[in-house]
Amino acid sequence: MISEILYQVPKNVSLATTDLLDLRLLLLDLCCHLAYREGDFVLSSGLRSSYYINGKQVTLHPQGALAVGRLLLSMLPGTTQAVAGLTLGADPIVTAVSVVSAYENQPIPALIVRKEAKGHGTMAYIEGPHLPPGAKVAVLEDVVTTGQSAMKAVERLRQAGYIVDQVIALVDRQQGGAELYQSAGLQFQAVFTIAQIQQRWQQLRSLQ
Repeated sequence: MISEILYQVPKNVSLATTDLLDLRLLLLDLCCHLAYREGDFVLSSGLRSSYYINGKQVTLHPQGALAVGRLLLSMLPGTTQAVAGLTLGADPIVTAVSVVSAYENQPIPALIVRKEAKGHGTMAYIEGPHLPPGAKVAVLEDVVTTGQSAMKAVERLRQAGYIVDQVIALVDRQQGGAELYQSAGLQFQAVFTIAQIQQRWQQLRSLQ
């Protein structure tokens, strides 16, 4: 491990005003310190892996959430009317982007897509503000492996009458997700590839 304590960005750095290029570098270090681990892991896809990225260690970190919100907001198409994602990994991401968008005076609502329909009340799959049919929604994700999790959100949103043609992730493990999205007519972007995180992780280890 690089660090076993809550890593903090230097106090003289304001993540609310830092330019996006420097913000991306700061977020990369947060991912390396907090989210990336090497070992023997079984992923949600069922695949085994020699490393694991727990994106929630970053997206639920106060500085990480702010950095993720600002960066992903900057990557959204200008026509985006809402952001959405499959619970649980996307919950803090869509919330961060929505909150940051309000501070930027371009408020974008957030939607949370359930894995199973709500068992009471409205019996809904989608939580959040009701949008008009045809609203353009971008799907957000923390870590993409095969791409199946975000595709569940895409399918539910399309069934609800929304237009979804964009998926944006914090990390792309480069294990088939991008190809799946392309086959479904989706544009895909990631803040980081796994190769970029592993390279920086090795650099930080060498400095210890």
